Amino acid sequence: MHIDHASLAHLRQRTSAKWRAYPDDVLPAWVAEMDFALAEPIATALHAAVDRSDTGYRWADEVPEALSEFALAEWNWQVPVDNVIVLADVMSSIAQSLIRLTEPGSEVVINPPVYPPFFSTVEKVCGRTVREVPLARTGTSGEERYRLDLDGLEHAFADPAVQAYVLCSPHNPTGTVHSPDELRRVADLAATHGVLVVSDEIHAPLTLPDAAHTPFLKVAADDSNMRAVAAVSASKTWNIPGLKCAQLVAGDAVLDDLRDGIPIEATYGVGHFGVLGTLAAYRDGGPWREVMLATLDDRRRLLFDSLEAIPGVRMTWPEASYLAWVRFDGLGDDPALTILDHAKVALNSGPAFGSQGAAHARINYATTRKNLESVIDGIGSVAVGHAS
Repeated sequence: MHIDHASLAHLRQRTSAKWRAYPDDVLPAWVAEMDFALAEPIATALHAAVDRSDTGYRWADEVPEALSEFALAEWNWQVPVDNVIVLADVMSSIAQSLIRLTEPGSEVVINPPVYPPFFSTVEKVCGRTVREVPLARTGTSGEERYRLDLDGLEHAFADPAVQAYVLCSPHNPTGTVHSPDELRRVADLAATHGVLVVSDEIHAPLTLPDAAHTPFLKVAADDSNMRAVAAVSASKTWNIPGLKCAQLVAGDAVLDDLRDGIPIEATYGVGHFGVLGTLAAYRDGGPWREVMLATLDDRRRLLFDSLEAIPGVRMTWPEASYLAWVRFDGLGDDPALTILDHAKVALNSGPAFGSQGAAHARINYATTRKNLESVIDGIGSVAVGHAS
């Protein structure tokens, strides 16, 4: 099975955001879209729907069972079908959870550097206040890692103003996979202080070799009073974010409030093709995913080894997903701007992930080896040029 054979010319025919946001002379390595061929079961399901003119309103009743079967097989996580609410995407799932389960103006903890929409969703969409508890950086150059600051979380959770915590698990952009012990400690702290945990697990099926994802609700299952939800989706793993279908898994303690509180119009964004693509992914997308993860492992190693050889450039080893968090010395607070200007390579700007993102950029390495080598060459030319 070949999933990454597309030429650059072929990829430039795509009309998604990744390939249209910049001019044709820019090589995009930014937004979380993969350049791999669509999984055949998903393509078949979508083609079949078009062939039968099946483009009406979505019917998502099968999605909870498909997710439950996938989660049991993948993580030995028993997801009650009745606890699954189907919404358009993970961020709207997070927003609905915060709106329905916390009070306006209350504080919500996040761990920067973190996915930029966490900031805007908490503050602009939900009308809550962000409380930052940055990830802790550990290790030395070449071995740098990011971990949860459990002491910082304990201090924040003890503040009555804090009502919720949005956990990114696995973490974007650092690629950190939180350990079971860390997650148990988070669950204990949250239960002690009555803090709602909203776990964004969209990257969970993208956990790479030598790491293992632990679902937060699986860890928290022993406490029936634990207020927690998990937001999941096939969108990142099978590269179908434009199809719109995510799943909000509610813990028992908050299920009734969510089911009664989420208005029907909040489900309107779920797409019919999103449902079809999600069912095909969870049920039949395993072989494609296996090849995709092996391909990402290869690209991860290529990118890491290449960047580590460039003076002033340091990449955090990602345990999940296809996004690399990279520090650049000597390229200013926003290295992505310098690299775009001088090398015509588009990366995500680090400062967008919080103040801890200064001097960093995020690189999408889910592409062909040839494209990734071009990205590396462009980065190298800029980094070496500014160091000399």
